[in-house]
Amino acid sequence: MARLIVFAGNANRTLAQEIVEYLGVPLGQAEVSQFSDGEVFVQILENVRGADVFVIQPTCPPVNHHLMELLVMIDALRRASAYRITAVIPYYGYARQDRKVQPRVPISAKLVADLIAVSGVNRILTMDLHAGQIQGFFNIPVDHLYAAPVLLRYFQGRGWDGGVVVAPDAGGVERARAFAKRLGTSLAFIDKRREGPNEAKVMHIIGEVGDRDVIIVDDMIDTAGTITQAVTALKKEGARRIFASCTHPVLSGPAIERIESSAIEEVVVTNTIPLDERRTSKRLTVLSVAPLLGEAIDRIHRETSVSSLFI
Repeated sequence: MARLIVFAGNANRTLAQEIVEYLGVPLGQAEVSQFSDGEVFVQILENVRGADVFVIQPTCPPVNHHLMELLVMIDALRRASAYRITAVIPYYGYARQDRKVQPRVPISAKLVADLIAVSGVNRILTMDLHAGQIQGFFNIPVDHLYAAPVLLRYFQGRGWDGGVVVAPDAGGVERARAFAKRLGTSLAFIDKRREGPNEAKVMHIIGEVGDRDVIIVDDMIDTAGTITQAVTALKKEGARRIFASCTHPVLSGPAIERIESSAIEEVVVTNTIPLDERRTSKRLTVLSVAPLLGEAIDRIHRETSVSSLFI
């Protein structure tokens, strides 16, 4: 069996360190820096010839810089004769641009998939894609993980009973339905109309939420506009305590301010994206997906089933 070596870019070093601690291997030695003009420079500082290499790099903000780091690292590893290269992308940037919703707009999720594939990667490991069809944008194997087991354990540990899981839009109903089924609760969803990028207007709620505790389940929270508008609508319908849960805490712009000023009691997220001091709140609870990603990496390396993690 080829040697297992795990490298990381600068996007989420803390998560990468947790993953290698789970695997019981050291983090691969590499210099990932930039020239004074902003160009990315990478040098692999150890022998990777014939090795099974994993590169941990979510394409989180600044998205373009971290994406470029990933591409250059993959190229460096390919030219160093790695046996197989797997890009571990816990958060896949540009995923919301997965189709043409207006005339003369790009399908950027497909463009990014092509860029990653052309760089020389052999397979992709990612988590909670905004749209499942993005897996089909790649002509190489894609292992798609779900953070739901990590989030579910948290809510089950709190003795959640008799509540309702809410999808913030029609597109998230499938995700919320699976969450509600595992949690043993009913399901509701919010019919909304998007006015433009990062703007959404809540229309009405389909399902019973009156006098019940609610969990809003989504794949990401960006500016928190959708979530906070959902909270307002749920409160009008008589919901009691309101929680929110998502995999990817992008939390850009006024997100924290909106969360703090809303009736949300707690927002439960994972560490696919690192949170700096400007994007923290007492209402945020961060759960680690390092064991899940570490186990998936180990199974890919040993050529065993990854899908059985979710059975």
